[in-house]
Parts: sequence; structure tokens; C-alpha cells
Amino acid sequence: MAEVKNKNLWVFVETDEKGNAKSVGLELLTVGRGLADKQGGALVGIVIGNKVDAAIASAAEYGADEVIAVDAPAFEHYSTDAYAKALCTLVEKYGPTTILIGATNNGRDLGPRVSCRLQTGLTADCTALDVDEESGNMAWTRPAFGGNLMATILCPDHRPQMGTVRPGVFKKGEPQTGRTCPVTRETIEIAPDEIRTELLEVINEVAGEVVDLENADIIVSGGRGVGGPEGFAPIRELAEVLGATVGASRAAVDSGWISHAHQVGQTGKTVGPKLYIACGISGAIQHLAGMSSSKVIVAINKDPDAPIFNVADYGVVGDLHVVLPILTEKIKKAKGLA
Repeated sequence: MAEVKNKNLWVFVETDEKGNAKSVGLELLTVGRGLADKQGGALVGIVIGNKVDAAIASAAEYGADEVIAVDAPAFEHYSTDAYAKALCTLVEKYGPTTILIGATNNGRDLGPRVSCRLQTGLTADCTALDVDEESGNMAWTRPAFGGNLMATILCPDHRPQMGTVRPGVFKKGEPQTGRTCPVTRETIEIAPDEIRTELLEVINEVAGEVVDLENADIIVSGGRGVGGPEGFAPIRELAEVLGATVGASRAAVDSGWISHAHQVGQTGKTVGPKLYIACGISGAIQHLAGMSSSKVIVAINKDPDAPIFNVADYGVVGDLHVVLPILTEKIKKAKGLA
């Protein structure tokens, strides 16, 4: 267990290959602001990558009190060994009390590795965060028992307290353009023989199309009610007109009608778009856990008693194969496309 030297809360600001901050880190800085204040410490952005000045600037604009950066070619692409060594080295030197990491593919790999090396706990896939008033410990809330209940977990005996948080659960605040903060740059040497894996290729496409659910402003999703692979045709047509991304429920994915890259829900992606259109989706709790934070939810379902209507802002009781073509044509006319 690392020695605690302050009450600071760290947010790991994940970067892409171009050195830009990924959205989840900025979301965590937004929620981390209030949590750091409750803990009585500073909000610190941790940036690891190559040529990361853009990510450092973003961390400052989204509220970090300070940034600690590790910037070197060895960190251009994520690797478990390099990033785990870097983060552990920083923790042992600076001694924060809490670390938030986005539950991305990389974050879900990095968090457990670091917590194990530091001999502390990790709460994975959190959907809510708070500070327990009585003990002052972080209160990590996550789905349990297949998403049928929510568990709140405390880590009273080991530090730092660590958790991974699903992307899209929290909204990014408005950036304070031009805001700066103190930046500490650390040099951490990584020998070639310390890296046990080699990145051969980065694949950002699935079946010829880009699937970026986490950063989408509009998502049109289909569920069991689409009836089969061909049932996604009207969903794709509506998504194209709206400039939206196509999503899906677990039922549609498990049936082989669409790839897992499109899945929204507890075992898929957690999203929070400005508009979420659920077509033929009943609203199982596992799906709701992944999209209920959307700003506006529109549900289209033949069953008037479908649970999805309980969270929808607007509901249409009807056959999606009838409703969607009409809706698509109306939008085309409104945009002057028809």
C-alpha cells in the first residue's frame, strides 16, 4: 500500500495516439471537482502519453488544479507494462488518497494492474461516486447481481482508493477556455525489455464502419423488436439522416443481428448522448444502466407497458417498421433532403 501524503484526488486523463484527451477523462475531472472539494484536497490531472500538450491544456480547462504529466515516445501507444510502471511511480512519489480511471479498454486493464502492485482495492465499472460523510471515504456505486441492484462500496483500510468509472455516466462541464494550471513534468525511463507486448496494428473500424458510441451526440438503437438483421435497415436510414450512430441492445447482439461494437448496456457501452432513440427495446435494467443518463430519450415500442417508457421523455406506441420510415421522411423534408 502506498503512503498517503495528501488528500488529493487524481484523475487519469487518457490520451489518444495524437496526444489529445479522451472524453472520459474530462468527464471525470468534472465530477472530480466536487469530490476533491469534499475530501479537502486538490484535483490533479494525470496525463501519460506522447506529445500531450493538448491533453494538458484540456485538463486545465476542465478544472484541474494541477497536472502531472509523463510525456515521452515510449508512451505513444498504451501498453500495460509502461503505463502501470509510470502510474505506480507517480503514486509512490506523490501519495494521493483517491484515483479515478475511465472504464475504457485501457482503463479496465490499467486499474487492476496498478491496484495490485500498490496492494490496494479497486471498484470497477462505477456508475455513481460520492464521499461518505461519516467516514470521509469514497463511496463507489456499481451494478451488482447482473445489474439487478446497485452496490455502494467503501475502501476504509487501504490507499489510494481506486475506481474505474464508465464513460458517459457523467457529463463534461463547460471548459474554461484559456484556463491554465501548474504543470509538473516527470521523466520515467522505460527499458525495451520491460515491455512484454508489441502493438502491431490499431483497428478502429468494424465491418467497414466506425462505431463511436461513447462520443456520439445522437444514437438510434434497435432491440429484439427489430425482428432480425434486416430490421436494422430502417434504423440505419434514420441514423444516416440524423447524423447519428447506430446502437443495439444485448438481445439483438446475442442474436447475431449486429456486432458487439454497437451494444449499449451493462455489458456494452455506457452512453450519454443528447438524443437516444430506442426502437423495439423493452428496457431491461441492464440496458437502462447504459443509456439512462441520455439528455433526451425517445422510445418506440409496440408494447405500451414496456419498461423503456418509464425512462423515456417521449414515447411512441407502434410498430417501429411503420413509425421509422415516416419519421425518416419527415426529417428529410425538414432538412430539405426530400
